[in-house]
Amino acid sequence: MSITSVKEHLKKYNLDNQIITMNESTATVKEAAISLKCEEKEIAKTLSFKTKTDIILIVMAGDVKIDNSKYREKFHEKAKMLSSEEVEIETGHPVGGVCPFGINKDVKLYLDKSLKRFKYIYPACGSPHNAIKISIDKLEEVTNYPEWIDVCKVKD
Repeated sequence: MSITSVKEHLKKYNLDNQIITMNESTATVKEAAISLKCEEKEIAKTLSFKTKTDIILIVMAGDVKIDNSKYREKFHEKAKMLSSEEVEIETGHPVGGVCPFGINKDVKLYLDKSLKRFKYIYPACGSPHNAIKISIDKLEEVTNYPEWIDVCKVKD
C-alpha cells in the first residue's frame, strides 16, 4: 500500500515516473548511498517521532542526527521515536521506506535545515527498495510542511 500512496502523491506533480526501484534494500543510509551511487549525506532520511499530541516526521540529511537540546527547544519535550511496530501504522510507510510523500493525513512533516546544503537529495519512496532524486525546491513544492526547522547536528 505504501508505494501506492507515494505514487498517487507524486503523480499530482508528474513525478511518479521518477521513482527509482532497486533490487537491493535501501533501508539504511549506507545501503541507499551505495545503491544510488551518491554520498551518504545526500540521502534524505525521514525519522518518525511521537509527541504528546502528534506524530511527526523530520526529513534530514544522511550525515546528521537529532540534537536532543534543539529538539526539546523546538517541540518542548524530549524526543521519542516511534517503535518499529508503530511506524507503519502511524505514518503509512514501513521501516526503511518512511518518506515525506503519501503519508497519513494526521502526520506533521518538518524539513530540517541540514538538507539546504544540497541541490538534490534522495528520499525513500514508501518501501526499502524505492527512492527518488529530487531538488530541494521541488521537495518544498510537493510536501505539506509548515516550516524548516533546525533540530539536527552532524554525527560524531
